[in-house]
Amino acid sequence: MAIDTTMRGKVALVTGAASGLGRATAFKMAEAGAQIAITDVDTQGLEAVAGQLAEQGADVTAHAFDVTDAAACQAWVHQAAEHFGKINALCNIAGIISLHNAHEMPVEDWNRTLAVNLSAPFFLMQAAIPYLLEQNGAVVNVSSCASYFGEAYAGAYCATKAGITNLTKALAMEYMHKPIRFNCVAPGGMVTNIANNFRPPEGCDFDLLKRYSPLRGCVEVDDVADMVMLLASDAGRGFHGSSIDIDMGVTAG
Repeated sequence: MAIDTTMRGKVALVTGAASGLGRATAFKMAEAGAQIAITDVDTQGLEAVAGQLAEQGADVTAHAFDVTDAAACQAWVHQAAEHFGKINALCNIAGIISLHNAHEMPVEDWNRTLAVNLSAPFFLMQAAIPYLLEQNGAVVNVSSCASYFGEAYAGAYCATKAGITNLTKALAMEYMHKPIRFNCVAPGGMVTNIANNFRPPEGCDFDLLKRYSPLRGCVEVDDVADMVMLLASDAGRGFHGSSIDIDMGVTAG
C-alpha cells in the first residue's frame, strides 16, 4: 500500500524557522503542500525565510517572538488556528546550547537553556493539543543523541534533551487513546548556527569533546527535516512515542 507523504491540505507550525533545521523543515513542509505558520526570535531571518517561501508559492504566515514566553506561545498557536482554520502538525524545532564548566555556568544561561529547549515546547504543545485532537494531528519534537549519554560541558543541554525525549513519551502515553501522535527526532551534530557558534569553555579537555565527534561526519540538515516531515504526515501514522536517532552512528556504540 502506498503511504501518503504529502502535507496537502494540512497546516503545520514550525518554530526556529529562521535558520538551520527549522528553516529546512519549513521548506520541506511547503514543498509537500502544507500551509505554514513559522516563528523565530530572529525577526530579520524569519522575514527572509517567509519571503522566500512566499516566492515559491507557499501559504505562509510569520510571527517573531520569544518561545519562552508562555502567553506568546498560546497567542501564536491560537492566531495560526484562526488564520488557517485548523492545525495538523506542531514541529518544535527551536533550540540552543551553551557550553560551560559546570561550576562556572551562569544561572541565566542555565535558565535560558531549560526555557528554550524544554519549557517552550511544552507551552506550545499545551496550546496546540486541543486543535490537533480535532485533526488527528501530530507533534514532532527535536531531541538529540545527547539525550542518551552525558556530554562534558553540556550539562544543561543534555538535561533538556533527555527531558524532551521523555516528555514526548509521557504525552504519548497520556494521549494513547486519543487521535494525536507525539514523536521526536534525535539528531547528531548538524551544520547549523548552533554548530557554527560552537564555543568550547576555557580550559576544557578536548579529548573529552572528541568523544562525541561522529566518525562519519555531521548529519545533513535536510535528512533530519525529511524525518520531521514524515513523522508529521500521514506517512508517520505508525509512530507514537518514538525517538528516531539520526546521528551517523554516534549512539551505535
